[in-house]
Amino acid sequence: MKKCDVLYMVIPCYNEEEVLLETTKRLKEKLNGLIKKKIISAKSKVMYVNDGSKDKTWELIKQIHNNDSMFTGISLSRNRGHQNALVAGLLTAKDYADVVISMDADLQDDINAVDGMLEKYYDGCDIVYGVRSARKTDTFFKRVTAEGFYKFMQMMGVDVVYNHADYRLTSKKVLNNFQDYKEVNLFLRGIFPLIGYKSDKVYYERAERFAGESKYPLKKMLNFAWDGITSFSVKPLRLICGLGFIILFISIIIMIYSLIRKISGNTIDGWTFLNISIWFIGGLQMISLGIIGEYVGKMYNETKARPRFIVAENLEEINKK
Repeated sequence: MKKCDVLYMVIPCYNEEEVLLETTKRLKEKLNGLIKKKIISAKSKVMYVNDGSKDKTWELIKQIHNNDSMFTGISLSRNRGHQNALVAGLLTAKDYADVVISMDADLQDDINAVDGMLEKYYDGCDIVYGVRSARKTDTFFKRVTAEGFYKFMQMMGVDVVYNHADYRLTSKKVLNNFQDYKEVNLFLRGIFPLIGYKSDKVYYERAERFAGESKYPLKKMLNFAWDGITSFSVKPLRLICGLGFIILFISIIIMIYSLIRKISGNTIDGWTFLNISIWFIGGLQMISLGIIGEYVGKMYNETKARPRFIVAENLEEINKK
């Protein structure tokens, strides 16, 4: 069984100055423990990714790095969103590490699950998903909507791991293949199952956020879910087509009924029925055009092939100079 591989922990950060020192303390304890047990190499590090923070997050990351070489970081040229920041960290870290674990900075993910991830990695898994065993810390609304999100994604044909966010282990081999996925509309929870390789799960309980505010309010979560569906499934387009056939069938029945009434001389004004029909069909057409427009817009963004992120500073490279 291979051991002592270089591990990099990739932590996206956006306005996380309130929690960063505590996160650093806990991660240092965890990595030192793993190094002492000779599970990971002494060259292992934590890489913070500053996603265009407006507070002192980047200054704090540089200060932490100067005080302890176990911590490094990169800073994006501007805010690019959680998924892009995570990709930036993963693709940067893969050049220095044998294995990478990504997690959020808010200390809600159980750091102790890292041990189980590494154990499965050394047993031959190239991807290990951190999966929530329960949602005790969530409100009733958050629990219902979150679980509904995963079920709806699966219903739409998107291959996602139930109750898994972005707490995962990936080997260097996986990240080298992941680099070939060039799409701009990112939904990492759907991409990694597509890559393949042997995978497994580690279950953990998610804690309360240590400090600061959630970076994913309801509006962002809904947009994230919609991006995931339209980036990985064409089922909404097929539903539109199916709905079109159903309406066509209903309209034929109405046409036959109207002709029979006309021939028999039982004509009616029909203003209410006609008015409702026009509004219903009109609304349906607008919704359908909106869904189609969403797909066209995504194709527009993809064809421009603009970079998903720009790394403005890389503390790892600065050290080499």
